[in-house]
Amino acid sequence: MKPTNSIFSACGTTIFEVMSRLAAEHGAINLGQGFPEGLEPPALLQAAARAITEGPNQYPSMMGIPALRQAVAAHAKRFYGLDVDPAAEVMVTSGATEALADCVFGLIEPGDEVVLIEPLYDSYLPIVRRAGGIPRIVRMEPPHWILPREALAAAFNDRTKLMILNNPMNPTGKVLDEQDLGFIAGLLARHDAYCVCDEVYEHLVYDGRRHIPLMSLPGMRERCLRIGSAGKTFSVTGWKVGYVTACPALLQPVAKAHQFVTFTTPPGLQQAVAEGLAGGDEYYETLANDLQRRRDRLAAGLTSIGFEVLPCAGSYFLSADIRALGFDGDDVAFCRHITVNAGVAAVPVSSFFQNGDVRHYARFCFAKRDEALEEALARLGRYFARR
Repeated sequence: MKPTNSIFSACGTTIFEVMSRLAAEHGAINLGQGFPEGLEPPALLQAAARAITEGPNQYPSMMGIPALRQAVAAHAKRFYGLDVDPAAEVMVTSGATEALADCVFGLIEPGDEVVLIEPLYDSYLPIVRRAGGIPRIVRMEPPHWILPREALAAAFNDRTKLMILNNPMNPTGKVLDEQDLGFIAGLLARHDAYCVCDEVYEHLVYDGRRHIPLMSLPGMRERCLRIGSAGKTFSVTGWKVGYVTACPALLQPVAKAHQFVTFTTPPGLQQAVAEGLAGGDEYYETLANDLQRRRDRLAAGLTSIGFEVLPCAGSYFLSADIRALGFDGDDVAFCRHITVNAGVAAVPVSSFFQNGDVRHYARFCFAKRDEALEEALARLGRYFARR
């Protein structure tokens, strides 16, 4: 038999699916996969039901329904002061992961170099490699996750076509400030490179911080493609509604990739998201405050058990150092162990790295119902008290 594609054949099953299956098998509380619980806005669900019932339910434009493209543009103006043409600069996708693939496939040629910061979301490397790109990986180190400016600058050269930047970052919870973003902007301008900005956690920032899109910095409007996610903003990850904002010269080739990947996205869900984006500021403030409270509850509980919890400024996730618990094994073994024996699932942070010695951190999702967090902490507390 002839071999199949070497890039995807070499990929294992994503760690999120692996740990979720293991959690289901053992009846564990799943704090591994990043899907939220109990945060879906009722009005959004009602809007989707109404839109699906009333129709239309046939193919919309591959670029997205006008109402959602207009809402995305209005959202960019409202929160970040960005002037966006909804007809020429916004495209709707079937989730942010599809948007990432569209951007990479539409922008790079074989041999182009792509700068990535690890720990990184697991789809980045396969899509870059499948498109023929050469990844240049720069590593952030725990526990402070400081942007390594010298190493980042060294990763750029005349062959650099693209950077992929996740901000706020999964799994670190890092939210880049204006100084770090300015440094990145300088590198992009100096080397005439583009940046795919994975900003799906844009509204999940805490402790009075604010998210700053790289696109909003001087000189970046024509270099950045900004990806958003209704799944993260409205806690409906199963809907798979994402959107890309970029200048026409960048969006056009990305749209050509999109038309041959999914082509379009369910119109009823698009209509509901359009209505959701137009909602008042109270929704966004309540969401961030609610998640911050859950973050603090989980952090306090894990600390009391013996974990050393790392700071988290954004996203759904806390990372915790497991070494103080005296477990004899790495983070992969630890996460499997607590899933099976304590009834709580987490994700090993080493799965976000390609290699190295980051083998003693576990990632926990705090976007869960209060009762799930309480029970997970109780189970972990009982288990480690017996060891």
